[in-house]
Amino acid sequence: MKIVIAGAGSVGRHLAKLMARENIDIVIMDKKPEHFMDLGENYDLMTMEGSPTSIHDLENAGIKNADLFVAVTPSESANTTSCIFANRLGAKKTLARIDNYEYLLPKNKEIFEKIGVNYLIYPEVLASEEIIQSLKTSWLRQHMYFCNGALELLAIKIRSNAVILNKKFSTGFFNHEKYRIVAIKRKNRTIIPKGEDWVLANDIVYVIASPQNIEFVRQNFGKEDYPIKNIMILGGSRIAQKTAQSLPKSVNVKIIERDKEKSHLLAEKLENTLVINADGRDVEVLVEEGIKEMDAVVAVTENSEENILSCLIAKRFGIRKTIAEVENIDYITLAESMDIGTVINKKTITASYIYQLMLDADVLNVKNLTLVNAEVVEFVAKEGSKITKKPIKNLNLPDNVNLGGIIRNGVGGVVFGNTQIAPNDHVIVFCAAASIRKLESFFN
Repeated sequence: MKIVIAGAGSVGRHLAKLMARENIDIVIMDKKPEHFMDLGENYDLMTMEGSPTSIHDLENAGIKNADLFVAVTPSESANTTSCIFANRLGAKKTLARIDNYEYLLPKNKEIFEKIGVNYLIYPEVLASEEIIQSLKTSWLRQHMYFCNGALELLAIKIRSNAVILNKKFSTGFFNHEKYRIVAIKRKNRTIIPKGEDWVLANDIVYVIASPQNIEFVRQNFGKEDYPIKNIMILGGSRIAQKTAQSLPKSVNVKIIERDKEKSHLLAEKLENTLVINADGRDVEVLVEEGIKEMDAVVAVTENSEENILSCLIAKRFGIRKTIAEVENIDYITLAESMDIGTVINKKTITASYIYQLMLDADVLNVKNLTLVNAEVVEFVAKEGSKITKKPIKNLNLPDNVNLGGIIRNGVGGVVFGNTQIAPNDHVIVFCAAASIRKLESFFN
């Protein structure tokens, strides 16, 4: 497989690093060679100085043999134009990063398909969707839905009141059909639980469950559910705008933005949102604007450190639900250790979406788990595939893989060792990112 990536910014670099772990021919191009100076030395890929809108440069990058062309430069027009060129020059699939929500509307999809742009991605919209999901259920760190909500993935921080504490998996305590623990994050380690493992206080536990059992999970994990009616968003970024637009009208939203011109523009666009032109780094301002009365604080400024600090201040004022956009990957573990509720990272969310396009099996969904180096993947089992031949316990699955649940005829359920996967089942798999390709042979 050959991938050409145009744009060595944060998303392009992260995607290139993710793909470099596999047997893929990768070319990453950028007008500014300093953007990829270290990539060629430290990863198995080719770097190239060039413009994605230059036919000559695209040909030099080997575009005619590309299985996927990804344009993620800062310029929307350059991305769409380069995809058109790449399509005409022989690339099998093309994807453009955009910043115009109108392009994503279903009625416009056919227009882009006709001109050679197969996929469009708006990272800020994906990030805002993650925030909305996190705000819907106050006691969760991360919340994902599969197959129209037939199964759900929950990430939960364990406190000392949880009944599941110190229970070994080998005792049979978890041998019920209510939920399945697929992974445990303990400090800097990700644990795929086996018989001798158990859950400790301050672990982050990843659980697969069907909707009717979510309340049972909450009670088992000792969590209190509380409604979120008042939200303060720090930073008037595009993520803030999309989040405010997507929240129900019953929720009171207040955005704090220190740039005067941006504040006025946001106030004009957002009918049901109060926009305050003030410096969200000033604690007195936050108190004046009612941070103590908030149910949740969402920090989405362009500065990761500022977002982490803002959430810590919110915690000091008793805010239980905090969400921080942390684009510096090195800070993600730090943010979690400081007990920031939910951490959002645009480039990992975006890279997961793009990674899905590379897979040969019937993969409907690939979602990144921000706090661990892992993905949750929704596969569809094909007729005659290896995954349907034996019970799960006899399949010799790769290491760092855990099958969490199946959805059969629209009904979701957790899986156990004796579960037999049937053709057309949707299977929710938790796995290390490097194991996804190994799994493909089981589902094809």
